[in-house]
Amino acid sequence: MFQPIVALKDVNIYQGSNLVLSDINIVIGKGEFVYLVGKTGTGKSSLLKTLYGDLPLTHGAANVVNYDLKELTWKTVPFLRRNLGVVFQDFQLLTDRNVNENLKFVLKATGWKDGKLMNEKIADVLDKVGLGNKGLKMPFELSGGEQQRVDVARALLNSPKLILADEPTGNLDPETSDEIMQLLFQIGKDYDTTIIMATHDYMVINKFPARTIKTEDGKVLDNASITI
Repeated sequence: MFQPIVALKDVNIYQGSNLVLSDINIVIGKGEFVYLVGKTGTGKSSLLKTLYGDLPLTHGAANVVNYDLKELTWKTVPFLRRNLGVVFQDFQLLTDRNVNENLKFVLKATGWKDGKLMNEKIADVLDKVGLGNKGLKMPFELSGGEQQRVDVARALLNSPKLILADEPTGNLDPETSDEIMQLLFQIGKDYDTTIIMATHDYMVINKFPARTIKTEDGKVLDNASITI
């Protein structure tokens, strides 16, 4: 049965008083992998920020992981974000602590208190991303690909229904990019996790084809065709 994880109806997105995207109508189901493409400045980041509650929704109706974005308040945004995982291009790992402590920091920030359960969860997500033996390493001791895997592990900590990946292969060589893409597709398949990935890398899209959404001329085009 189709289960919507993201549903936007007649949505307009603003940055301040500036209209960035208009008349967005998109439904993305559980377990779907979707690329988000578009030139710089066409609204990709604004769309992602709206989905995780960083930009307030003022026009239209939007539901993300069963949260009504129009009803969000500063008190409820953290609850929305506990159901989301975000993977960044620049990893954003804390450089003064090891991998385990990086992940523990996120768990504590999202309300976890039991040390034993936290350690079990950290071991579990590191296993999932193939870094089961790297928990005591400092970020500078890891390759770029390994740091990106830690970033994916961090996004998995709260068993999210939706992962938003913002240019996750942007700083990686082609071989490492392939490994991260295979990992993301495997996670989506194994855990029925919905993944929306913003990217400029059309080589990746050609190699790992999936539904593609494009921001262009103030609109969002679904099932967009990609030309290199």
